[in-house]
Amino acid sequence: MATVDLKDVRKVYAGNVEAVKGVSIDIADGALCVLVGPSGCGKSTLLRMVAGLETITGGTVSIDGKVVNEIGPAERDIAMVFQNYALYPHMKVYDNMAYGLRNRGTPKDEIDRRVREAAETLELAHLLDRRPRELSGGQRQRVAMGRAIVRKPKVFLFDEPLSNLDAKLRGQMRVEIKNLQRSLGVTSVYVTHDQLEAMTLADTLVVMNAGVVEQAGAPLDIYEKPASTFVASFIGAPPMNMIPAGGDGHPEALAGAQTLGFRPEDARISTPAGEGGLTLAAVVEAVEPVGAESFLYCAAEGQHLVVRVAGRSGANIGDKLTVTTPREKLHWFDKAGRRVSA
Repeated sequence: MATVDLKDVRKVYAGNVEAVKGVSIDIADGALCVLVGPSGCGKSTLLRMVAGLETITGGTVSIDGKVVNEIGPAERDIAMVFQNYALYPHMKVYDNMAYGLRNRGTPKDEIDRRVREAAETLELAHLLDRRPRELSGGQRQRVAMGRAIVRKPKVFLFDEPLSNLDAKLRGQMRVEIKNLQRSLGVTSVYVTHDQLEAMTLADTLVVMNAGVVEQAGAPLDIYEKPASTFVASFIGAPPMNMIPAGGDGHPEALAGAQTLGFRPEDARISTPAGEGGLTLAAVVEAVEPVGAESFLYCAAEGQHLVVRVAGRSGANIGDKLTVTTPREKLHWFDKAGRRVSA
């Protein structure tokens, strides 16, 4: 196991295109750190620099306290799991998992022990004689993970490993990856654009935007106290509602605040907001029932808002509602989109 430390890491491509702009992250030994952000934010580039697959323009990457900028991928003692599985189609599952160990000259009996141990852990023991084309997507991904596990690396790197799976299977694999990572205790860096995946997997969540870290910390801390309007809008589904501060029915804004935010689940319909709370006159534009809850899409003060309500909603398109949010559930942001605190 090992720590992973990034200090002012930068990546500049030809034409002075800066993909990563001075990122610093400290990942504790045994932690699962998730890098999340929209396409093009630099998260995969950052992962590839940790792996040694991308040269580093500036700053340092350290694994277990050792700077690895000039060390090749094979010497970094990492294992990477890709979104496309990268399995050899002509090889059986056993041989796919054993391939890396054979290349390293590992004794045959040690290879067999490690492969079979990993296969038992991943529930692949009955599939060792099959080829990749005979497996489901989830089984292929487990084989790819098994190939990484048998190496017993210091660090696991995951590059959007679940993006090719359907929604149900993604949910199952999230649980499997989290449980596996905890049981193995291997430091892991995981890249995804899926904020739900990021929230459920991460010990440490790093939200990236345009090559910089917008916010890093525990997932629920980020959800409850987003550092910027970008984080507030990206983390959470549906995203946080945003309206200009200072309208009728608004509480007094915090000094410097220009934008007021509130989560869809913190809004209420026709319920008193309480002292210092927010009260808005809204019109229902759409109703989206999703089973255990419903989403009401509303217009208020020239903005589009979402209210999450439990169960079935009796609201209809065109209904006029009073939407309220208690003061303690409001978020304030300044002109630059940064969080303003009391």
